Amino acid sequence: MNNLTKMKILRPAGEVFEAFVDPAKIGGFWFSSSSERWEAGKTITLRYDEYGAQGDIDIVEIEPSRKIVFRWGYGEAVHVVTIKLTESEDSGTIVEINEEGFNENDPDLIDQLVGNKEGWVYMLTCLKGYLEFGITGLRAALVK
Repeated sequence: MNNLTKMKILRPAGEVFEAFVDPAKIGGFWFSSSSERWEAGKTITLRYDEYGAQGDIDIVEIEPSRKIVFRWGYGEAVHVVTIKLTESEDSGTIVEINEEGFNENDPDLIDQLVGNKEGWVYMLTCLKGYLEFGITGLRAALVK
């Protein structure tokens, strides 16, 4: 069971890629901070200072300017997230996020999928605002 979310960002794929993997940039649109640069085989600690939360992700695969694959979650709820970057003809980049690992027998599956989709759409909107317009004040404002 997976959840797929896509958005076009009007920036080159290399710039979009760096926004995710560079600890100095991720705080402009998603988490408050990242413990280090994302590279295959590393475990990265991501912090959300606004919520007093942090979590680890395991970087499974990196293809510069093309793909990032990581695992996150705990216990039986470990999910694999694949971020694909595809340059479009107008110098923009299609960002495709596919999260896999949802339990189709979970009675809360629909709520999980809706919440997950909401989170990815929000993060991509913040990424778009950050990279296209320099807006950094959107992140960490989603209210559940």
